[in-house]
Amino acid sequence: MPISGSAIRRMRQLRNMKQEHLAELLAVNQATVSRWERGILPVTVAQARRLESILASPSSSADAALKRLVEHSQSKVHLICDRTHRLLAASGARQSEWRLPISDFLDRLLLPYASQEIVKTERELVGLGWHEGQMNSLILETGANGNPHLPIAAGRVLWERIFLADGSAARLVTTLD
Repeated sequence: MPISGSAIRRMRQLRNMKQEHLAELLAVNQATVSRWERGILPVTVAQARRLESILASPSSSADAALKRLVEHSQSKVHLICDRTHRLLAASGARQSEWRLPISDFLDRLLLPYASQEIVKTERELVGLGWHEGQMNSLILETGANGNPHLPIAAGRVLWERIFLADGSAARLVTTLD
C-alpha cells in the first residue's frame, strides 16, 4: 500500500524533523518532500521503503504489544482505525461471536456491519468533539445488527480513543456486561 502524504507529514512531525532534514536523509530536495506531503508527487516503492525505515517509530513495539493484549484479552474487545474503521485486532472472545474467520475481516472496514445505533452515534462524534480530543471515551447502547456473518448483539459497548505510534487514532471497542 502506498504511503500517503499526510502519513509522511505526521510521522515527520512526530519526530520533530524538518522537511530539509528528511530530504537530506533521502538524497532529495526539500521541495520533493513538500510535494509528497501535499500529494502532488507520488512516492516510488524504493522511496517508500526508505521513508518507512527512516521514520519507523521506536515505539511501534507498543503497537505490537497493544495488538497482543487485544488478541489475548478474555473480554469481547476489538481494535479499529478510528478514521477508516478498519479492523486492526480482535480478542478470541470477540471472534467467537463471528460466523466467519477473522481473516475475512482483518484490515477491512467494519462500518458496513454496524447497527443503526452505531451509525447514528458515529455521525454525532464530530459534534461531540471526539476527533478533536474533547472526548476520549463513550458508552453506547446498541441494538442488534441482524448480520449473519458479523452479528452484533444488543447491549452496551465502550469506545475508547487511543493513539498508535504513528500518531493515528484507534478505537478500542469493548462489550460491557
